[in-house]
Amino acid sequence: MEELDVIILGSGAAGYTAAIYAARYNLKTVVIGKEPGGVASEAAEIENYPGFLKINGMDLMEKFKEQVESLGVKIYTYAEIESVNKNNGSFTVKLSTGDELSGRALIVALGSKRRKLGIPGEKELAGRGVSYCATCDAAFFRDKTVAVIGGNDSAAKAALLLAEGSKKVYIVYRRGKIRAEPILVDRCESNEKIEFIYNAVPVEIKGDNVVKSLVIEQDGEKKEIEVDGIFVEIGSEPEDNITAMLGLEKDEAGYTEVNADMSTNVPGVFAAGDITTGSNKFRQLTTSVAEGSIAAESVYKYINKIKNEKNKSE
Repeated sequence: MEELDVIILGSGAAGYTAAIYAARYNLKTVVIGKEPGGVASEAAEIENYPGFLKINGMDLMEKFKEQVESLGVKIYTYAEIESVNKNNGSFTVKLSTGDELSGRALIVALGSKRRKLGIPGEKELAGRGVSYCATCDAAFFRDKTVAVIGGNDSAAKAALLLAEGSKKVYIVYRRGKIRAEPILVDRCESNEKIEFIYNAVPVEIKGDNVVKSLVIEQDGEKKEIEVDGIFVEIGSEPEDNITAMLGLEKDEAGYTEVNADMSTNVPGVFAAGDITTGSNKFRQLTTSVAEGSIAAESVYKYINKIKNEKNKSE
């Protein structure tokens, strides 16, 4: 089994950027990605990434991927990571595909996963009207009534995308004002198809095989809203199964603790992107890219240090 310099876990913006920089440092590099492009690929439109006035998330991530591959980096796509172990200074990663990889360093850039509501009917009706990706499923709700639950940027973007084809879009939020970017708030407020339902907490999703209604609690009373679809946009939480295997330190919210150079408490393991405590938790595409590049440089320095120490001892 050939020993690699670095194995990058995750094929989102942070992982792809780390791979680009690692390859340019002449490090033997591979990328392992369960979902190519990560969360960014789900965005219908990205308007705040430098160099592009507007671009579809999947198209942008495909450009990242093409650049990684042009540098000779192999990408294992749709591969589940079954185990990660450290032995004698190297890391062994076993994949569901049967592949087994060994590397001197790891960059953990696994990103985040969609947060669930955890209310009755959500699990039972997932994929039957309950969705976590407006970009993926908006087309199924043309001329129908839908609800977007959440008040962040992704909720506002989902509502605007759905309003292009749906008959009616409700934004259901537990507070008195959504906290999306002002420009997105203005667009939502000026769209006649979008209606805000504030100070409302979802308590149940009803339906027989498909979604029929959303039950909310507002001002101490339960109300039922007839909808054909429900899009959950209440943020995300870090992927933590691999970080647990490695014994990485986390904050109270479960994000991997990193230093300024993206190093973790485990020597040889670096982390980048939405999974970390870096960038003051300003989880944007641009910050993921920045952390990915820093992590790659840190790996380069780490491996050179190991090589120098080995040469001195010989």
